Amino acid sequence: MTGGAATSVIGRARALASTTLRAVAHDRGAVAAEFAVALPAVVLVVLLTSAALGACATQVRLQDAAADAARLASRGEDPGRIAQPVAAIGGTVAVGARGDLVCVTATAEAGIIPVTLTASSCALDGGR
Repeated sequence: MTGGAATSVIGRARALASTTLRAVAHDRGAVAAEFAVALPAVVLVVLLTSAALGACATQVRLQDAAADAARLASRGEDPGRIAQPVAAIGGTVAVGARGDLVCVTATAEAGIIPVTLTASSCALDGGR
């Protein structure tokens, strides 16, 4: 390679490097902008997932409270005592009879999700 050819290759390499640096300089801040656009969507998904898990936990607690209320109703407890386990969750109770069973239907709000949760449980009527 002669001196002129080497200078030409070095000149092209410098031109390519300069062009690449300019392209990178134009992309500066692109990651931050993409992150700023994606962050609200990620936060929304996390909040909705958290709310759904909270609603599931409330449903399990409501079902357990309905079973406790059904056992209390089957023993002939007073209505205030029957409603106490469900009221601790913030729900309401409806007591009914089905043959020789006492059934309790409990309802409560899910929290920030606008859904009404319902749980029902029955116990053998032994106290009436």
